[in-house]
Amino acid sequence: MAHWLIKSEPSVYSWDDLVKAGAKGTHWDGVKNHTAKLNLMAMKKGDQVFFYHSNEGLEVVGIAEVIKEHYPWTEAGPPWVLVDFKALKPLPKPVSLAAVKAEPKLAKMSLVTSFRLSVQPVTDEEWALVCKMGGL
Repeated sequence: MAHWLIKSEPSVYSWDDLVKAGAKGTHWDGVKNHTAKLNLMAMKKGDQVFFYHSNEGLEVVGIAEVIKEHYPWTEAGPPWVLVDFKALKPLPKPVSLAAVKAEPKLAKMSLVTSFRLSVQPVTDEEWALVCKMGGL
């Protein structure tokens, strides 16, 4: 299983919105960056994903799961794709960007090195450390 991080502005679509979507989850749209698109295309059903509040909050707030692998985003047209996610659990303690940047073991994490990228891979080591920082 791979791990990922997806970003959303809470005023546009928040962790609470994903939780309200329930088991049916929701599709992830708005991604029009080729690197982010390739990351979406690499996701497999069952992969776990950090949900990050961007611009407002700047923190990892929960863990979601891929429930449907990439498929065409017909409204945007080729080559853009959608992936469906559902909420799994909130982090007991959200992990701020400042906390991630302050942790030397996370210096190479995409959240630090590719801050603007909206869909990012997360290594197993980074995943375990952020989970620990978040109280899991």
